[in-house]
Amino acid sequence: MRLDLVAEATAFVDLTGLLRAGEVDGVAVDFLSWGFYAPSVWRNHPHTHSFHEVCLAYAGSGAFTVDGTEHEVTAGSVFIARPGEVHEIVSHPADGLGIAFWGIALQDAGASPTSAPGWWSGLLLEDRPRVSTALGSLPVLIAALAAEAGSPRAGVVEQVRALGGALVVETGRAFASAEDLAVEIDPGARTTSSVAAMERYLGDNLSRPLRVQDVAEVVHLSARHASRLFAEATGESLMAALRRMRLEHGAHLLLDSEEPIAQIARASGYPEARPFITAFRRRYGQPPGAFRTHGGTLHL
Repeated sequence: MRLDLVAEATAFVDLTGLLRAGEVDGVAVDFLSWGFYAPSVWRNHPHTHSFHEVCLAYAGSGAFTVDGTEHEVTAGSVFIARPGEVHEIVSHPADGLGIAFWGIALQDAGASPTSAPGWWSGLLLEDRPRVSTALGSLPVLIAALAAEAGSPRAGVVEQVRALGGALVVETGRAFASAEDLAVEIDPGARTTSSVAAMERYLGDNLSRPLRVQDVAEVVHLSARHASRLFAEATGESLMAALRRMRLEHGAHLLLDSEEPIAQIARASGYPEARPFITAFRRRYGQPPGAFRTHGGTLHL
C-alpha cells in the first residue's frame, strides 16, 4: 500500500490555493481543503461539512464516528464523511493517529450521467461504505501531489490539476462497489490504436531494414497476430504497406528535392538504386528520372 509515501507527504497542505477546481468525467470539482497530521494523540469534536471530507490513515489507529456509528480505523484505512453527516475522529490514546485529508465538493457539470453507476457512486450514494481499505493508487497520488506542491516547477499547475483529477476518481473508487466500476472496453478501439502505431512505426523507419517481427514488437503482439490485424484493418499486408510507403516517400523526395536518385533510394529503404528504379517503374509507370522531369505526370 506504500503508506511510507504518505508519511513523507507533509507538503500536502501546500496545495491550498494551488489547486482549487477542476472537472473530471463531466463532474465539476471544487478542492476545498488539504491537510496532514503527523502521528499523535488528538481528537476533533462532532461537526459537519457541506462537502466530502476524506481521510487516509497512514499510521496509528483510532475511531471514526459518523451519524452515531463508530468505525475502527487503522493504518491503511480511508474514510469519508459525506455532506451533512455529523462525524468526529478520536485517535488511539497510546498509538495516536497520522492522516492526510482532503475536502472536495462535487457538482454534475452536465457531461456525465452521474445517475448511472460509476466511480462517482462511491462518493454520491449514501449507502456506500464510510470506511474502506481499497486504497488503489491513493498513496502514490498523495505523495505526487505533495511533491509538486512542495517544490513547484514549470508545469506545476497542469500537473496538480491532472493529479487532483486522478485523486478524485481514486477516492470514489475506494468506496464504490464492483458493479459501480464495471466497464466494457471496445476491443475495436484497441485494434485501431495498434494498427495506427504499426503504421507510424513503418513511416518513421522507412530507410531501415524492417521485419514483420520488428513491427509486431512495437505493439507487443506476435508477428502472426500483428500481420492479421493489420491486413484486416487496412486491406494490405505489413510488407506491402512498407513497400508502398517507401515508394511514396521516394516520389515525394524526387519532386521536392534535388537529391541524386541513389541517395533517394537509400532514404527510401533501398540500399541500391537499381531495385528502387525497378520497383518505382512498376508502381508509377515510369522510372524515377522521368517522374522527376515530368513533375509526377505520366504522359501516355
